[in-house]
Amino acid sequence: MAEDLKWDMEADVVVLGSGGAAMTAAIAAHDFGASDVVILERSGMVGGTTAMSGGMLWIPGNHHQIEAGIADCDEDVVSYLDALAPGALDPETLWAFMQTGPEMIRYLADKTPVRLRAFADFPDYQPYSPGAKPDGGRSLDNEAFSFEQLGKWAARVNPSKMAYPLRGSLMEAIQGTLDEATLAERERGDYRGLGQALAGALFKAVIDRGIPVEFEKRARKLVKDGDRIVGVIAEDANGRDFRVRARRGVVIATGGFEWNEMLVKAFLRGPMTGPVSVPENEGDGLLMAIEAGAQLGNMQNAFWQQSVLEMKPQHRAAKPNYLLGSDERARPGAILVNSAGKRFVNEAANYNAMGKALVAFDAGTHTYANLPYWLIIDQRYKDKYPTFTSAPGTPIPSYMMQAATLEELAAKAGIDGAGLTATVTRFNGMVRNGHDDDFNRGDNTYDNFYMWGDMDFDPPFRTLGVIDRGPYYAVKMESGALGTSGGPKTNSDAQVVDWHGNAIPGLYAAGNAMAAVLGEAYGGAGGTLGPGLTFGYIAGRHLGTHLPNH
Repeated sequence: MAEDLKWDMEADVVVLGSGGAAMTAAIAAHDFGASDVVILERSGMVGGTTAMSGGMLWIPGNHHQIEAGIADCDEDVVSYLDALAPGALDPETLWAFMQTGPEMIRYLADKTPVRLRAFADFPDYQPYSPGAKPDGGRSLDNEAFSFEQLGKWAARVNPSKMAYPLRGSLMEAIQGTLDEATLAERERGDYRGLGQALAGALFKAVIDRGIPVEFEKRARKLVKDGDRIVGVIAEDANGRDFRVRARRGVVIATGGFEWNEMLVKAFLRGPMTGPVSVPENEGDGLLMAIEAGAQLGNMQNAFWQQSVLEMKPQHRAAKPNYLLGSDERARPGAILVNSAGKRFVNEAANYNAMGKALVAFDAGTHTYANLPYWLIIDQRYKDKYPTFTSAPGTPIPSYMMQAATLEELAAKAGIDGAGLTATVTRFNGMVRNGHDDDFNRGDNTYDNFYMWGDMDFDPPFRTLGVIDRGPYYAVKMESGALGTSGGPKTNSDAQVVDWHGNAIPGLYAAGNAMAAVLGEAYGGAGGTLGPGLTFGYIAGRHLGTHLPNH
């Protein structure tokens, strides 16, 4: 087939997608010797879900962690991850992540505008597990990046979905450490933190290297010459074919398949109703990899995230817009209940672990007992804390229900009234006694972390508070995802492998498009981006140093 094609463009390396993993792959490929690199981006924007996120990276043993005096060892990392995904991790790719992650962080510091710092006290997500860092160290935060450096390209970066102020790092935003003069200076220079900083700085590195981004080029089909991938056929904005030859290889970094209803139903192990990623993540890379003969892995899992349906469409494709729902539930005076009005989880648990509780199946009733589910708060909470897009003291948004009593609220929401009343009564009693006997909420450093806990109180009351001041409020929540985590399996060089375990020549994968290196485990803040950028770096390095042009 390849011999019959007329190519519209040729390059050493073709990268599909423009999120953090994709841009890292493109930059590394260029720097390690593949001077002719091109990025094909389906939409008219860069940054993918990376730009919309908190932008943190979970990389054990990174140099920022070591310089902060926080020691680590391989045995602890393996023990921790194995406890989260027992018997499910591939030693080869896990070792590649552990060894190359710190190298990737050093490379970004030396060769790109990306500026990371240790978020030293951000605890690992399961701080009670063996090998964990309960007092933090493995998660990295982005320093604010000036979008003035991007010039006309600044408008091409996907907007944020985070509820935090963007003029500083995540740590600065949470701790409120920026004075008015600094904030004004940041405003003038269009400084942005979080995922905006990471995506913006990587995009600046792409621009500095003269790596072209071909917008509105949706990759549809990989081109083979014998067993080797030699190019890709994309679809332009007018539906016409755009053929790009790849002399060294193609990197699939197109994100997950969470917006493809057919693939979600075929592969995920439970309902997923509210993705918070970019709406272009429809599994394009997965479908191309399947057709190319790729072995698949981790297909049943996602990077779970609770979300709320906002009653207006996204700016692209008129798809529904889901708001992140990870902070509200952990604050004092909030609980989650199912339709029976019962709590079913530690509301302060990390979002990925909570996602698994949502899809727990009840064999007796033959239902997902915890779907649907609701956030329940009272007026005390509403007066003090922001709730999704609703600031304290503002009118309630369309997605929030209000009632004078818990019984009336339950009737509005479709929750069992007696169940909800009994649950709140029991919960309030446990709060007054100082311990959540049902789910141990508030027993560890993660539950009481200041990012979502209320620092006006001491543990466990940073996360535990009574619900007793009407009116009362309910928000219907979704079983959402940051992205899916299954896809083509790779080896330690980020090469996609076939069902016999052999590398498919010329084909690589990184980010949420590949089978997650950590399986269903989510180590800590940045648990998607850390491995994603690492394997983007690995792919680019291998393409730049090990492969001749074909």
